Amino acid sequence: MSALLSGFALGLSLILAIGAQNAFVLRQGIRRSHVLPVVLTCALSDAVLIAAGVAGFGWLVGSAPWIAPVFTFGGAAFLLVYGGLALRSAWRGGAALQLGDGQRESLRGAVLTCLALTWLNPHVYLDTVVLLGSVASGASSRLLFGIGAVTASFVFFFSLGYGARLLAPLFARAVAWRVLDLSVAAVMWGIAAKLVLA
Repeated sequence: MSALLSGFALGLSLILAIGAQNAFVLRQGIRRSHVLPVVLTCALSDAVLIAAGVAGFGWLVGSAPWIAPVFTFGGAAFLLVYGGLALRSAWRGGAALQLGDGQRESLRGAVLTCLALTWLNPHVYLDTVVLLGSVASGASSRLLFGIGAVTASFVFFFSLGYGARLLAPLFARAVAWRVLDLSVAAVMWGIAAKLVLA
Protein backbone atom coordinates (compact mmCIF):
# COMPACT_ATOMS: atom_id res chain seq x y z
CA MET A 1 0.00 0.00 0.00
CA SER A 2 2.89 2.37 0.72
CA ALA A 3 4.21 1.87 -2.83
CA LEU A 4 0.78 2.80 -4.23
CA LEU A 5 0.61 5.98 -2.14
CA SER A 6 4.22 6.87 -2.97
CA GLY A 7 3.52 6.52 -6.68
CA PHE A 8 0.35 8.61 -6.37
CA ALA A 9 2.09 11.36 -4.38
CA LEU A 10 5.13 11.59 -6.66
CA GLY A 11 3.03 11.40 -9.83
CA LEU A 12 0.73 14.16 -8.58
CA SER A 13 3.60 16.40 -7.48
CA LEU A 14 5.27 16.13 -10.90
CA ILE A 15 2.10 16.93 -12.83
CA LEU A 16 0.89 19.84 -10.69
CA ALA A 17 3.33 22.34 -12.15
CA ILE A 18 1.71 24.79 -14.58
CA GLY A 19 2.83 23.88 -18.04
CA ALA A 20 1.72 23.86 -21.65
CA GLN A 21 -0.36 20.71 -21.32
CA ASN A 22 -2.15 21.86 -18.15
CA ALA A 23 -2.87 25.29 -19.63
CA PHE A 24 -4.43 23.64 -22.68
CA VAL A 25 -6.60 21.31 -20.56
CA LEU A 26 -7.71 24.28 -18.44
CA ARG A 27 -8.66 26.25 -21.53
CA GLN A 28 -10.62 23.36 -23.01
CA GLY A 29 -12.40 22.81 -19.70
CA ILE A 30 -13.45 26.44 -19.39
CA ARG A 31 -14.74 26.42 -22.96
CA ARG A 32 -16.39 23.00 -22.43
CA SER A 33 -14.84 21.92 -25.70
CA HIS A 34 -14.01 18.22 -26.18
CA VAL A 35 -13.14 17.89 -22.49
CA LEU A 36 -13.45 14.09 -22.22
CA PRO A 37 -11.27 13.29 -25.27
CA VAL A 38 -8.67 15.84 -24.15
CA VAL A 39 -8.38 14.63 -20.55
CA LEU A 40 -8.38 11.00 -21.71
CA THR A 41 -5.62 11.76 -24.22
CA CYS A 42 -3.49 13.37 -21.51
CA ALA A 43 -4.12 10.69 -18.90
CA LEU A 44 -3.64 7.75 -21.29
CA SER A 45 -0.44 9.29 -22.70
CA ASP A 46 0.87 9.66 -19.17
CA ALA A 47 -0.13 6.07 -18.41
CA VAL A 48 1.87 4.79 -21.39
CA LEU A 49 4.93 6.83 -20.42
CA ILE A 50 4.70 5.88 -16.74
CA ALA A 51 4.33 2.20 -17.66
CA ALA A 52 7.41 2.47 -19.88
CA GLY A 53 9.40 4.08 -17.08
CA VAL A 54 8.27 1.61 -14.42
CA ALA A 55 8.98 -1.30 -16.78
CA GLY A 56 12.57 -0.09 -17.04
CA PHE A 57 12.78 1.61 -20.43
CA GLY A 58 14.37 4.74 -18.99
CA TRP A 59 17.70 3.50 -20.33
CA LEU A 60 16.50 4.27 -23.89
CA VAL A 61 16.66 8.02 -23.31
CA GLY A 62 20.18 7.73 -21.93
CA SER A 63 21.43 5.26 -24.54
CA ALA A 64 20.30 7.26 -27.60
CA PRO A 65 21.82 10.75 -27.23
CA TRP A 66 20.10 12.08 -30.37
CA ILE A 67 16.61 11.70 -28.85
CA ALA A 68 16.92 14.57 -26.36
CA PRO A 69 17.93 17.31 -28.87
CA VAL A 70 15.22 16.26 -31.35
CA PHE A 71 12.47 16.50 -28.74
CA THR A 72 13.95 19.62 -27.19
CA PHE A 73 14.06 21.71 -30.37
CA GLY A 74 10.91 20.18 -31.86
CA GLY A 75 9.03 20.88 -28.64
CA ALA A 76 10.40 24.41 -28.41
CA ALA A 77 9.31 25.18 -31.98
CA PHE A 78 5.82 23.85 -31.32
CA LEU A 79 5.52 25.86 -28.10
CA LEU A 80 6.62 29.05 -29.87
CA VAL A 81 3.92 28.59 -32.51
CA TYR A 82 1.24 27.69 -29.95
CA GLY A 83 2.23 30.70 -27.83
CA GLY A 84 1.90 32.89 -30.90
CA LEU A 85 -1.63 31.58 -31.50
CA ALA A 86 -2.54 32.34 -27.88
CA LEU A 87 -1.14 35.86 -28.26
CA ARG A 88 -3.20 36.33 -31.43
CA SER A 89 -6.31 35.22 -29.51
CA ALA A 90 -5.50 37.73 -26.76
CA TRP A 91 -5.11 40.48 -29.38
CA ARG A 92 -8.48 39.65 -30.91
CA GLY A 93 -10.10 39.54 -27.47
CA GLY A 94 -13.27 37.54 -26.96
CA ALA A 95 -12.58 35.22 -29.89
CA ALA A 96 -12.74 32.27 -27.52
CA LEU A 97 -16.20 33.37 -26.40
CA GLN A 98 -17.43 33.52 -29.98
CA LEU A 99 -15.98 30.10 -30.71
CA GLY A 100 -17.66 28.68 -27.66
CA ASP A 101 -21.04 30.18 -28.59
CA GLY A 102 -20.99 29.30 -32.26
CA GLN A 103 -18.73 26.97 -34.18
CA ARG A 104 -16.60 24.53 -32.21
CA GLU A 105 -13.06 23.60 -32.95
CA SER A 106 -12.67 20.14 -34.39
CA LEU A 107 -12.20 17.13 -32.16
CA ARG A 108 -9.26 16.10 -34.32
CA GLY A 109 -7.57 19.49 -33.86
CA ALA A 110 -8.04 19.40 -30.09
CA VAL A 111 -6.67 15.87 -29.74
CA LEU A 112 -3.71 16.53 -32.07
CA THR A 113 -2.81 19.68 -30.14
CA CYS A 114 -3.04 17.73 -26.90
CA LEU A 115 -0.84 14.94 -28.28
CA ALA A 116 1.74 17.45 -29.49
CA LEU A 117 1.81 19.27 -26.14
CA THR A 118 2.33 15.92 -24.43
CA TRP A 119 4.68 13.95 -26.67
CA LEU A 120 6.84 16.85 -27.93
CA ASN A 121 7.68 17.97 -24.40
CA PRO A 122 11.04 16.51 -23.33
CA HIS A 123 10.24 17.21 -19.67
CA VAL A 124 7.42 14.66 -19.89
CA TYR A 125 9.98 11.96 -20.64
CA LEU A 126 12.28 13.08 -17.86
CA ASP A 127 9.41 13.13 -15.34
CA THR A 128 7.60 9.95 -16.32
CA VAL A 129 10.10 7.61 -17.98
CA VAL A 130 13.31 8.60 -16.22
CA LEU A 131 12.37 10.00 -12.79
CA LEU A 132 9.31 7.88 -12.01
CA GLY A 133 11.04 4.86 -13.53
CA SER A 134 14.13 5.27 -11.37
CA VAL A 135 12.11 5.82 -8.18
CA ALA A 136 9.90 2.83 -9.02
CA SER A 137 12.97 0.60 -9.18
CA GLY A 138 13.48 1.16 -5.44
CA ALA A 139 9.80 0.74 -4.46
CA SER A 140 8.58 -2.35 -2.63
CA SER A 141 6.24 -3.02 -5.58
CA ARG A 142 6.92 -1.49 -8.98
CA LEU A 143 3.43 -2.45 -10.12
CA LEU A 144 1.66 -0.70 -7.23
CA PHE A 145 3.93 2.32 -7.59
CA GLY A 146 3.06 2.57 -11.28
CA ILE A 147 -0.66 2.16 -10.59
CA GLY A 148 -0.45 4.96 -8.02
CA ALA A 149 1.29 7.31 -10.47
CA VAL A 150 -1.18 6.52 -13.26
CA THR A 151 -4.12 7.04 -10.88
CA ALA A 152 -2.71 10.45 -9.91
CA SER A 153 -2.58 11.42 -13.59
CA PHE A 154 -6.21 10.43 -14.19
CA VAL A 155 -7.41 12.19 -11.02
CA PHE A 156 -5.51 15.37 -11.89
CA PHE A 157 -6.54 15.69 -15.54
CA PHE A 158 -10.20 14.87 -14.92
CA SER A 159 -10.29 17.31 -12.00
CA LEU A 160 -8.63 20.05 -14.04
CA GLY A 161 -10.72 19.50 -17.17
CA TYR A 162 -14.09 19.26 -15.48
CA GLY A 163 -13.30 21.51 -12.51
CA ALA A 164 -12.46 24.33 -14.91
CA ARG A 165 -16.21 24.76 -15.46
CA LEU A 166 -16.37 26.42 -12.07
CA LEU A 167 -14.40 29.28 -13.61
CA ALA A 168 -16.90 29.75 -16.46
CA PRO A 169 -18.69 32.76 -14.87
CA LEU A 170 -15.35 34.57 -14.59
CA PHE A 171 -14.59 33.83 -18.24
CA ALA A 172 -17.93 35.13 -19.47
CA ARG A 173 -16.07 38.39 -20.12
CA ALA A 174 -13.64 38.96 -22.96
CA VAL A 175 -11.04 40.60 -20.71
CA ALA A 176 -10.68 37.39 -18.68
CA TRP A 177 -9.94 35.44 -21.87
CA ARG A 178 -7.36 38.04 -22.86
CA VAL A 179 -5.59 37.60 -19.53
CA LEU A 180 -5.73 33.80 -19.85
CA ASP A 181 -4.44 33.88 -23.43
CA LEU A 182 -1.60 36.23 -22.48
CA SER A 183 -0.74 33.93 -19.57
CA VAL A 184 -0.79 30.87 -21.84
CA ALA A 185 1.47 32.64 -24.37
CA ALA A 186 3.90 33.60 -21.59
CA VAL A 187 3.97 30.04 -20.22
CA MET A 188 4.50 28.53 -23.70
CA TRP A 189 7.30 30.94 -24.62
CA GLY A 190 8.88 30.65 -21.19
CA ILE A 191 9.03 26.86 -21.45
CA ALA A 192 10.35 27.09 -25.03
CA ALA A 193 13.11 29.47 -23.93
CA LYS A 194 13.98 27.22 -21.00
CA LEU A 195 14.22 24.22 -23.32
CA VAL A 196 16.53 25.98 -25.79
CA LEU A 197 18.70 27.77 -23.25
CA ALA A 198 19.04 24.90 -20.75
